[in-house]
Amino acid sequence: MSIDVSVKTLEDEAVLLLSGRIDREAAAELESAWISARATSPSTVLLDFSRIDYINSTGIALIVGFITQARASGVSLRAAGLTEHYRHIFDITRLSDYIEIA
Repeated sequence: MSIDVSVKTLEDEAVLLLSGRIDREAAAELESAWISARATSPSTVLLDFSRIDYINSTGIALIVGFITQARASGVSLRAAGLTEHYRHIFDITRLSDYIEIA
């Protein structure tokens, strides 16, 4: 498996602690963690990228899916721990227009 994800709930925020690679092989694990996080009905979901080594275009598409689902249900989405490289990618792909970068 390319990714390890754990979910923690802090008051009204669900935190997905991500480790490894976000690519096609990570899809099922990420989707499962997303569903688990959303089951707690948080007002905010934080994606913690501090232990992510690699994100490819499929990974970006997965993140876009989370943004779409969060927006549709009125949940705020935040990202933390992005490297400068991935922060730049979020800017040029305009993901940062839809997800708060912490």
